[in-house]
Amino acid sequence: QTFFMDDEIRAEFELDGIVTLVDAAHIEQQLGRSDESTEQVAFADVLVLNKTDLVVDDALDKIEVRLRDMNRMARVIRSEMADVSVETVLNLAAFDLDQALERRPTFLEPEYPFEWTGVYSLDTGRYELSLAEGPDPAMSLVIVPDQGTDDSALREGAEWCVRRYAEPADDIRPGDEIPVGKHLNLLLDSPGRKSFFLEVDTQVRVGLYAQHTAEEFDLQLTSNGAPHVNGVIPAEVERTWVAQHEHDDEVGSIAIETEGDVDPGRLNAWLGELLRERGVDIFRMKGFISLAGESRRFVFQGVHMLFDGQPDRPWGDTPRRNQLIFIGRNLDERSMRLGFEACLI
Repeated sequence: QTFFMDDEIRAEFELDGIVTLVDAAHIEQQLGRSDESTEQVAFADVLVLNKTDLVVDDALDKIEVRLRDMNRMARVIRSEMADVSVETVLNLAAFDLDQALERRPTFLEPEYPFEWTGVYSLDTGRYELSLAEGPDPAMSLVIVPDQGTDDSALREGAEWCVRRYAEPADDIRPGDEIPVGKHLNLLLDSPGRKSFFLEVDTQVRVGLYAQHTAEEFDLQLTSNGAPHVNGVIPAEVERTWVAQHEHDDEVGSIAIETEGDVDPGRLNAWLGELLRERGVDIFRMKGFISLAGESRRFVFQGVHMLFDGQPDRPWGDTPRRNQLIFIGRNLDERSMRLGFEACLI
C-alpha cells in the first residue's frame, strides 16, 4: 500500500508487479500454518514454483492447482534453481490499468467440474476405453454426441456437460457398457488397467469430458480387440479446462462474471460498504465493469481498502459484461455475488 499512499515514493518509484518464489518441496507444510506464506501467494502477479526437481510430477501438479485456487490472477512458472528468463518477471505492468487486463485475459476463465476434453471421430463398431491406476479410485465422465471441434463447439459442449454433471452419477464398473450423454462415475479402485466399452451404431464424433486429464490415468480409446500399443485412436482435438477444486485454505479467489449494465450509485454504495467491512481481508481485486450510460468499459484494481479505476477502451460491438476477481481471506462468495448482482439494472 506504500506505493499508493506515500506521495514521495509514488513520485520516484513505480510498482511493476509482485513476484513470489515458491519452494515446491516445502510449500504444502507452510500453507495453512503461516499467514505470511499464504499472503505472499495471494498478492503475487507471478508465482515461480521452484525446486521442481525435488517433487514428483503428480505432487507438483496438485501444488500448482492449489496455488491457482488461491490466486487465479497469477501466472505460474515452474523452475529449478530459480532459473527463469528475466522477461517473465520484469516489465509486468501489473498495476498499470491500461495493460494489466490485456496481459492476463484468461484470469476469469470459468471453472468446470471436469478438467479435460478429448474429441474422437468414430466409425460404426465397438470400442474399448481403458484407464490405468491414477490419483483417485473413481472418475466422473460425460460423453457428448455430435461434438464439434472448434472453440465455440467445445464451449457449447462444456455448458451442456455442466448440466449433466449436476445430475446424480451412474456407477460404471470395469467391463460395463458406457452410455452416451449421461453423468458416469467410472469405478477405478481395482488394480491394473480397467476397461469399459462403447457401442457406436453410426459414424459419429464424440467428446469425452473427464474429471481428470488423460495423462493422469493413461486414458486410451481403441477399437475393441485392437492392441493397446499400436491400436490407440488419437484424439482429433484435446482441451484442458479450469477445474473446480476444494481446499481448506482460508485464502482463496472469487470470480464474478455477469452480463448487463451496472448502476453507478448502487456500485459505489456496495463497494464502499464491502471495503469498509472486509477491506482488511481483501488482498487484491481487479476487473472491468459495464457502467450504465458509459460507452467505455470501466477497469479497476485495488489493494485492501484502496481502489483505483478509470474508463478504458470503447465497448463498440463487444457484448457489454462485467468481470471481477477478488483474492482474500475467508471471503463469502455467495454474499459478494448477490451484492454485485443487486447493482445490475
